Amino acid sequence: MPDMPYPTLAEATRVWARIALLSFGGPAGQIAVMHRILVEEKRWLGDGRFLHALNFCMVLPGPEAQQLATYIGWLLHGTRGGVIAGVLFILPGLCAIMGLSVLYALYGDLGPVAGLFFGLKAAVLAIVLQAVLRIGKRALRSGVMRGLAAASFVAIFFLGLPFPLIVLAAAALGWLGARAGFAGFAAGGHGGGARAVADADTLLGQETALLPLAARRGALWAGLVALALWLVPVAAVLLAAPGSVFADIALFFSQMAVVTFGGAYAVLAYVAQEAVGHYGWLRPGEMLDGLGMAETTPGPLIMVLQFVGFLGAYREAGGLGAGVLGGLLTTWVTFAPCFAWIFLGAPHIERLRHAKGLSAALAAVTAAVVGVVLNLAIWFALHVLFAEVTLRHWGPVQMEVPVWATLNPAAAVLSALALLAVFRLRLGMGTVLAGAAAAGLALHLAGLA
Repeated sequence: MPDMPYPTLAEATRVWARIALLSFGGPAGQIAVMHRILVEEKRWLGDGRFLHALNFCMVLPGPEAQQLATYIGWLLHGTRGGVIAGVLFILPGLCAIMGLSVLYALYGDLGPVAGLFFGLKAAVLAIVLQAVLRIGKRALRSGVMRGLAAASFVAIFFLGLPFPLIVLAAAALGWLGARAGFAGFAAGGHGGGARAVADADTLLGQETALLPLAARRGALWAGLVALALWLVPVAAVLLAAPGSVFADIALFFSQMAVVTFGGAYAVLAYVAQEAVGHYGWLRPGEMLDGLGMAETTPGPLIMVLQFVGFLGAYREAGGLGAGVLGGLLTTWVTFAPCFAWIFLGAPHIERLRHAKGLSAALAAVTAAVVGVVLNLAIWFALHVLFAEVTLRHWGPVQMEVPVWATLNPAAAVLSALALLAVFRLRLGMGTVLAGAAAAGLALHLAGLA
C-alpha cells in the first residue's frame, strides 16, 4: 500500500458524515460501507488493520458497526476523531427514528412512508448479501476459518445456540489452535505472501505498532468520562423519579447495554418480551414496526430501542414531550457505554496486535461472525419476501421455514432488481437505495405494496 496523505480532521469528519448517511442494512451493510470507503476508496488503512479492529468490536457488548467507526476514528485522530466518528454514526438514525416515532404515535399508519420502507428493504437485502461475500472473502483465508464460519452458521441457524457462546467458543479455538501451532488459525491465513500481509496491516501506509503514551492516557481519560456520562444521569433519574417510566427506561436499557453481545438481533426477542409482557410499553407486533424503521433508516439497527423507549414514555407519562425524552434517554444509556468500551480497551488491543494467540482468537471470532451474518441475511430475506415464517423443530434442530403462499411478488421483483443492480450493474449504494425507495413508493401509491 503506497503512502497516502494523512487526512485532516475536517476531511475525516466529512467522510464519517458520508458513511453515516449511507449506513443502511444493519451491521453487515454498515461494515461493508466502511470497508469500501475507508480501505478501498480512501486507503486510510489496510485489510489487516480493519479486520483487527472489527474482531475486537465483535466481542464487545453493543452495536459493533458504531464501535468500529469509533475505533477507526480514534486510530486516525485520537479521542476527538473517535467521538466525532461515533456520534456522527448515530446522529442520522437518531433523527430519523425520532421523527418516525412521532409520526407513528400520532398516525399509526405511516402511509407513503411505509411504501418507502417497502422499497428500501429490497435494496438493503442486496447490500447485506454483498457484505457477507465481501467480509467472507477477506476473513476466511484458510480451510479452518471457513470451517469455523460454517460451524457458526449451523450452530445459530439450525441449533439456535446463543451468539455469546459461539463467540467464546470461536475465540477459545483460535487461541488454542495458535498455541498448538496450527497454521490454519493464523490471523492472516493463507491469503498471500509476507509483503501482502504487511501492507494489509498498515495505517495510511505506515506500520504503527506502538501507541504514544499520551494517546493511551487520552483514551483512558475519555473512557472514564464516557462511563461517568453514562452512570451519573442514570443515578440522577433513579434518585429524582424512582418508580417512574424514566427510571425503568434508564435501568432496563443500561442493563441491555452491558449484555447486547452480537448486536440488536441478539436481544430483540428479550427486549420485545419485556417491553410487551412486563412493562406494557408496546403492543404485540409493534416491535416489528420499529424494527422495520431501524432496518430502513441509516444508523445502528439497535436504534430500534429508541422507538421502544419513546412509546413507553409516550404512553406511561403522556405526551410527545415525554416520548421524546424517553427516546433520547434510551439512546443515551445505550450508546454512552459503547464509547467507554472502545476508549478503555482499544489501546491495549493495539499494543497486543501482533500477539499470535490474541490475533488468532480475534480472527476466529471474525470467521464465526461471518456465519452469524449469513444467518442474519437469510433471516432478513425470509422476512422481506414472505408475510409469514414459521419455526419448525426436528429434535434439537430448528429452522425458520417460509409459508410459500404468503410470498410477496412485488417484494420478490424489487429484491431481484436490487440484486441485479448491485452484483451485475455494480451501481452505487446511493443510486440503488434511491431507486428502490422510489419504486416502493410508486408501488404503494398504485396499491400494489
